[in-house]
Amino acid sequence: MKRFLALTLSVLLIFTMLVGCAPKEDNQEVQEPEEDVDVVEDETPEEAGDRIILSTTTSTEDSGLLDYILPKFEEESGIEVDVIAVGTGKALQMGKDGEADILLVHAKESEEEFVAEGHGLERHDVMYNDFILVGPKEDPLKLKESSPDDILAGLKSIAENEATFVSRGDDSGTHKKELSIWEEADIEPEGEWYLSAGAGMGDVLKIADEKQAYTITDRATYLNMRDTMELEIIIEGDENLFNQYGIIPVNPEKSDQINAEGAKKFMDWLLSKETQDLIGEFGVEEFGMPLFTPNAK
Repeated sequence: MKRFLALTLSVLLIFTMLVGCAPKEDNQEVQEPEEDVDVVEDETPEEAGDRIILSTTTSTEDSGLLDYILPKFEEESGIEVDVIAVGTGKALQMGKDGEADILLVHAKESEEEFVAEGHGLERHDVMYNDFILVGPKEDPLKLKESSPDDILAGLKSIAENEATFVSRGDDSGTHKKELSIWEEADIEPEGEWYLSAGAGMGDVLKIADEKQAYTITDRATYLNMRDTMELEIIIEGDENLFNQYGIIPVNPEKSDQINAEGAKKFMDWLLSKETQDLIGEFGVEEFGMPLFTPNAK
């Protein structure tokens, strides 16, 4: 019996060894030895010259001008433009804080002060359009009849009759212009009739339309939105309503993140004859008139 058990164990041991040494079947997956794998490093971040931050007014965006011209600059230069549309006051503050590379705004006195204080390198006229007073079709004060080209007389009538007026109220170039005209008319606007929206031009036009109120707007934004509103042009053509835009590269000493080279390229492109002609064409096909008149020197 012991011999039989010993023999059986010996046979099993030999069988196990034979199975362990048997070659793998042809269709059995064979694990290849690991090869050295190159570590793929993160892509090189964009060079500074590939992107600039343009801080500009809501009117240049709401009018559609930037959508019209910026793709051409980006295609020609390879520089992407990040647009931050705010009021002129906020745009200038962004420049002071080093949060933008270049500014396109419309409050010339404030712009010249910005450069004089060393926040900007230089300032150039780019283009102009004009402000207009818009209001409900019914024009309850009949300003279109009594003072179609006299903004001071129009504002005096609005204040005396306490007709609803919507102000930007956001320290923008439009707001600054509006306040300067009230001051010129020797009026301090206040009361329930005077609504300070604290909003961009497009939103203010919507509010004025909803409330059937008067407001001052740049012509370009109004024309771009007029088909969505019932507001009409009430007063236009007054020299007090002239609206000049300027370009200012921010002083690179404000921040080591400022792309001075990219800003310079954008400024030179904007002031070039080709781009000035492009600006002069904007709006002609759709409105029968340019929305901005180029006047770079």
